Amino acid sequence: MARYTGPKHKLARREGVNVLDKQSVSLQRRLNIPPGQHGRKRKKRLSEYGAQLREKQKAKVIYGILEKQFSNLVKKVAERRGETGEMLLSVLETRLDNIAYRLGFAKSRTMARQLVSHGHVLVNQKRVNIPSYRVKVDDVISISSSLQNNKEVLEALEEKDNRTLLPFLNREGMSGKLVRLPKRGDIEVLFDLQPIIEYYSR
Repeated sequence: MARYTGPKHKLARREGVNVLDKQSVSLQRRLNIPPGQHGRKRKKRLSEYGAQLREKQKAKVIYGILEKQFSNLVKKVAERRGETGEMLLSVLETRLDNIAYRLGFAKSRTMARQLVSHGHVLVNQKRVNIPSYRVKVDDVISISSSLQNNKEVLEALEEKDNRTLLPFLNREGMSGKLVRLPKRGDIEVLFDLQPIIEYYSR
């Protein structure tokens, strides 16, 4: 299945939440109206399966993950001991592309994924070009020297100062560190984790 490359506003309206990486006043007004000419008609009540499917789709869209990869990830997490929802969120948040975005190296997860894929993100001073790479506690994430004067990277860093960093991250200049594993209370979660777990445990 190919990655969706169409308008992100359309995706956001379909899921009913802002899956974009920035706020949009015009989108916020239209979130409860699905896309298409019949969008304003009363929505049908979703079945349990339909509700699970919607939550799963939201998570995939937000983190930019394809179905097979997401399915494998959820099933692996479900095999571990512990609270599955908390562990799933931690795995999603510690993806390298997401950490690069959360540190402010990119304005969006899409941009962060491109930076990683093109070898512009370093983990402990070594290039890693796999967006799904799992960042570990105390790993140092930095931008390659060739991109440190890039206009888009500098603009992204300016937008996210240290006061807006999530509590599991630290950043100094062009490098940052994962200081502990993310917890559910650290993040505004725009989807319900339990229906996702139930969907894949069928």
